[in-house]
Amino acid sequence: MTAGSSLEHVVARASGLMLAGRTVDGVLRLLTSTAVQAVPSAYGAGITLVGDDGVSATTAGTDRLVENADGLQYELAEGPCLTAWLTRRVVRVDDAAAETRWPRWASAVVGLGLHAVLSAPVVAGDTAFGAIKLYSRDAGAFTDHDETTLGLFAAQTALLVAGARSSRQAGRLGGDVQALLARRDALQQAIGLLMGRDRVTEQAALGHLASVAERERLSVHDIASRALTEHARRVVVRP
Repeated sequence: MTAGSSLEHVVARASGLMLAGRTVDGVLRLLTSTAVQAVPSAYGAGITLVGDDGVSATTAGTDRLVENADGLQYELAEGPCLTAWLTRRVVRVDDAAAETRWPRWASAVVGLGLHAVLSAPVVAGDTAFGAIKLYSRDAGAFTDHDETTLGLFAAQTALLVAGARSSRQAGRLGGDVQALLARRDALQQAIGLLMGRDRVTEQAALGHLASVAERERLSVHDIASRALTEHARRVVVRP
């Protein structure tokens, strides 16, 4: 499954499951399982959620090995997933055997047979809820494109978690969730615009937006919003 079709699949399924009243955990499991399909070099995936008390817990881990690898981070209080949450930046480990930032965790995770990790923060507005991560048995498994792809899944995760927490606290969507919905809609509109204008597939349209984002060091959502703004300006000035 390609990144483009995976994202569309997740958005549609997640929305349907939430409307059907399914549990948050069920939708999170959909996100992690589909993220593994979208990044073929990944062995497994999981989501770390941090509560108001600062306690971390793994949910939606694709298997026990992922849960064990995450458990090492919580036990040792160090690792790429916790760092992604704290710094709100994507963190990539190309080879845990040569990793020096978190030596105790690196040594332990290599003992589990895992060598590469990619973690993206789950952030909505001013709130960092945790991180979503991918593990691989192979060193050097993940690419810049994989970072962009995981970032899309992180945004969808943030939308779900923020929505669930806002619903519990206020019975309605908060401003952070509304902003995430707007960003998601802008991405889908930009993809549709490129498909119609350039006569390309959804995968090619998303790939173009992702490549521009990587080149200009911006988020895919920023590039999508810019494409829509530029298109609107051209429509306005057209005689």
